[in-house]
Amino acid sequence: MSKPKLWTKDFLIVSLSNFFLYFTFYLLIATITVYATDKFHASPSIAGLASGIFVIGTLIARLFSGKYIEQVGRKKLLYIGLVFILVTTLLYFVVNNMAFLLIIRFINGAALGIASTATGTIVSSIIPNERRGEGTGYYALSTTLAAAFGPFLGMFINAHIGFNMNFAVCSILLALSLVAAFFLKVPKVEISKEQLEKMKGFKLSNFFEGKALPISFMAILVGLGYSSVLAFLTSFAQQINLVDTASFFFIIYAIAILVSRPFTGRWFDTKGENIVMYPSFLALAIGLFVLSQASHGYFIIISGIFVGLGYGTFISSAQAIAIKVSPRHRMGLATSTYYMFMDAGIGIGPFILGMLVPAVGYRGVYEYMGILSIVCIFLYYFLHGRKTSKEKRNFTEAPAK
Repeated sequence: MSKPKLWTKDFLIVSLSNFFLYFTFYLLIATITVYATDKFHASPSIAGLASGIFVIGTLIARLFSGKYIEQVGRKKLLYIGLVFILVTTLLYFVVNNMAFLLIIRFINGAALGIASTATGTIVSSIIPNERRGEGTGYYALSTTLAAAFGPFLGMFINAHIGFNMNFAVCSILLALSLVAAFFLKVPKVEISKEQLEKMKGFKLSNFFEGKALPISFMAILVGLGYSSVLAFLTSFAQQINLVDTASFFFIIYAIAILVSRPFTGRWFDTKGENIVMYPSFLALAIGLFVLSQASHGYFIIISGIFVGLGYGTFISSAQAIAIKVSPRHRMGLATSTYYMFMDAGIGIGPFILGMLVPAVGYRGVYEYMGILSIVCIFLYYFLHGRKTSKEKRNFTEAPAK
């Protein structure tokens, strides 16, 4: 019996649109701290806030996007988000003080929250259930590749051309994302009147999908750890005179995920999520510990491999878990719940860790985040892993009928 088709026109379009969205996000979040420091002489903490406040805006927007996506319509919400993020990105060209930059970053983040909630929900309805782990893994490559090439290009442009070119590149890519969305056909999801009525009002359950909360809590911690790389790798590399090598960190990160993704997605579907989740936490911890000891370029390369295997595997597998455990008509809420928690970790990370830098230095921050990744192994077991193991054991031991 053949597998249902995964690589459809619509799957490719929504993945491409998502790639452009996250390419601009990662390009700017990896360079905006340096921009704020160089242009407005911001402190490390305030520069970190300029990086993280974008994600806070994203988080707040997701809170409402997940609730209203089925009422507004998935494709219509995608259009709204794409137009909104394009317009707000153009406003970077007129920023003339730190306060204005923080405001634009927050609004721009909210726009990303709207658009990316739509793309995540749309792709969940396109991927066949039998290929949920594999499909989500490949879709997540759009974010992974963006996370690799966005910071790389942003750091290159900063060093050789100037900050305004970063804003121009982002504007062009977002315009292309908007154009691509017009060719997207979104599957119609049947929602009963009763289900729709339950999603109205301001109950907590209408803003969060309860079944997705355990894995989403893990996303906060993993996002916090990864934010240390996003926000401070450039500054750390300048401090240890490894800027050229550091610019390749995210390329190595992407290669590690590209090599591993075909295996991890299939293992998720055939062997269960635990087989990929536990190693992902361990790999992330190793990557952060190696980065904390960086004194030569090869440390950064090795770190990129392990961070790619760890964080890259986690984000796709955790999203698949959030969708898997939630009712189909609440896919939008499950998607927004998961990404809200992930955004919270990435958003507050640069600000909190920025306050730690003067006390423990960049090396100390990476060491602490490595320890946090080890702690995640045990937390995951109690929040989700043991339930999965028990269900699998019960299924295996059940007598044949």
